[in-house]
Amino acid sequence: MRAARLIKMVLLLQSRPSMTAGELARELEVSERTITRDAQALSEAGVPVYADRGRSGGYRLVGGYRTRLTGLARGEAEALFLSGVPGALREMGLDDVSSAARLKVSAALLPSLRDASDSAAQRFHLDAPGWYQEPETPELLPVLAEAVWGDRLVAARYRRQDTEVERELAPYGLVLKAGVWYVCACSQGAFRVYRVDRFASVETLQERFSRDESFDLPGFWEERAAEFARSLLRTEVVIRLSPDGARLLPYAVDRAAAREALATADPPDDRGLLTLALPVESEDVAYSQLLTLGPDVEVLRPATLRDRFAEASRRMRTLYE
Repeated sequence: MRAARLIKMVLLLQSRPSMTAGELARELEVSERTITRDAQALSEAGVPVYADRGRSGGYRLVGGYRTRLTGLARGEAEALFLSGVPGALREMGLDDVSSAARLKVSAALLPSLRDASDSAAQRFHLDAPGWYQEPETPELLPVLAEAVWGDRLVAARYRRQDTEVERELAPYGLVLKAGVWYVCACSQGAFRVYRVDRFASVETLQERFSRDESFDLPGFWEERAAEFARSLLRTEVVIRLSPDGARLLPYAVDRAAAREALATADPPDDRGLLTLALPVESEDVAYSQLLTLGPDVEVLRPATLRDRFAEASRRMRTLYE
C-alpha cells in the first residue's frame, strides 16, 4: 500500500513544478505528516525530492528527475482501453486518431499485456442509444468536435422551433445522452446546451477562446439535465396507490419525481393505500403513464383526469365482458 502511494507521489511531482504538503495530502488521501515521512523515505531511496520552506513552499523534484516506474499493470491497461467509446469516436471523426493511439499504447506494453485491448473489448461494450431507436450521426458533429478540441470559436445557425438564430459559440464540450449528441457552449457570457442535430450550419473561426479552467463539464451537464427534467414537470396530480402501485410507480413515471413524492407522502391508510401528490409533465402524459398501473392506481385530482380514467375503465369493462 505504501509503495503504491510513494510511486504515485513521485508521478504527481513529476507532472507539476511543485506541490504543497496540503495538495499532496489531498491527492493521496493521507495526512501532511505522512507526506513529510514519505518525502524523507523517497529522499533516502535516492529520489531527489526537495522541500522548499516557507508559506509558499512545497515539494519538487530536482534536476529534471524522471522516474521509469510508469509501467502498466494488466488491470490498468485494460481500463485504459475501456476509456474510449469506439462508436462515439467514430461519429466525431476521431476513429483513425484513436486507432493509432491504441496501437502505440499496445506497442509500448509488455508482451504479456498486449492482449489487453482484445481482453477488454470482449468483456465490455457500450451501446449508448436506447432501444427501438436508430442512431443517427449529426452531419455537423465532426466540425463541432474539431472546434472543441482546438478551443476554436464557431459561427452557427441554430434551429429553434420554427426559426433560426445566429450565434457565436465557444464550444467547451460534447455530451452523448441516450443516443443524442449535445454541445455545451458559452454564448454571450453564459453557458448553454444545444442539440447538435438542430444546427443548420457551423463555421469554425480562426479565433480561439480562452477556456475557463473552472468549468466542469460533467458537473455542468448533471446540473442542467436535472434542471431540464424538473422544468418538464409543470402539472400536479393526486393519486392513491396500492402497495404494488407504490412499488411500480418509479417505473411508470419520472423516477426522481416518483421517489420524492413517495418519500414525502403521508403514511398508508388502514387499507394500506398511499395518497400522494405527483408532479407530471401534463395531464395527457400522466394519463398514458399512470394507465400502465391498471387497478393499482386511483386518480383523485384533477377531476378531468379522473373522468378520463373512469371512461377508460368503463370501456375496458365493456371490452372484456
